[in-house]
Amino acid sequence: MIKNGTMNDFCCLECPKCDGRGCIGQLPGMGGVNSNQNFILNCSDWEKIRKNISHSEDFSDLPAIPQNKKILRIGPVTGAVENFGFSTEYDFKFNYVFSAYKAGLGLCTGDGYPDIKLQTGIGAIELLQKTHPEVQSCIFLKPYANEKILERTEWAKNIAESEGVEIDWSLNKNISSIAHFERKTAVQLLELKKQISVPFALKGIFLDEDIELVKEVKPDIVVISNEGGRISTRTGSTAEFLAKHNSELRNYCGQIWVDGGIRNSLDIRTALALGASQILAARPFITALFRGGTEELCRTVKQMLA
Repeated sequence: MIKNGTMNDFCCLECPKCDGRGCIGQLPGMGGVNSNQNFILNCSDWEKIRKNISHSEDFSDLPAIPQNKKILRIGPVTGAVENFGFSTEYDFKFNYVFSAYKAGLGLCTGDGYPDIKLQTGIGAIELLQKTHPEVQSCIFLKPYANEKILERTEWAKNIAESEGVEIDWSLNKNISSIAHFERKTAVQLLELKKQISVPFALKGIFLDEDIELVKEVKPDIVVISNEGGRISTRTGSTAEFLAKHNSELRNYCGQIWVDGGIRNSLDIRTALALGASQILAARPFITALFRGGTEELCRTVKQMLA
């Protein structure tokens, strides 16, 4: 693995505790908007919420982590050069995907602008398929015009386990003005759902208006996410949103996934108790890659699932 970044390049600071407090103001970088406010809340709220829902001092009444299926996935990440200090986007994707597979994690691949950010992720998984043909990934696409989304769906057809749209990226005004992202309507999303042959996901569910979209579209998968606090949305955490809306959302989708601030097995068990069937994490695994490559990432996964 090669990285050429330093602290001044806004790469990962390798904080002993990744809780959003070490990289405030670093965007580009590992930080988020509004002085990492939602990043910090994502990390802290899992403990607060499990104290509210558990009746045991040791949280023994929370669900156990299933040992016979993958419930933890890497989050879809791009922008490795500008945000993490890797030498190339592909250098990061190759290490991220191969290390995650070795650690037993489910895979997700992210989209981005320009096209190379999606293409390198697809390429890394296609390379992994040469030795492990069973490998597939969930593909999360940015909210381009539907025609462009379907073109990207075609690029990913050989690796797609499921596909979805990251609806919240239209809120990022800087990149949206360049890439021409759209705030998707239910009609547009239903059109995509009809044409995509694998399970269809909506990612970035974090606002009341997003819930209304879910009710109309009825996706196979809902992913509660605020992009790690990196996009300007309402103040809050994915943990509190899951706790507040999980019962309602389950009436309109097949599965609920959640992303944001997951750091240990108690966080995972809390998410499971609130109805999540898949949990996504990214920063802990990126930090592990910086610290010690594949071996460190595998150790991190074991600690999180212990």
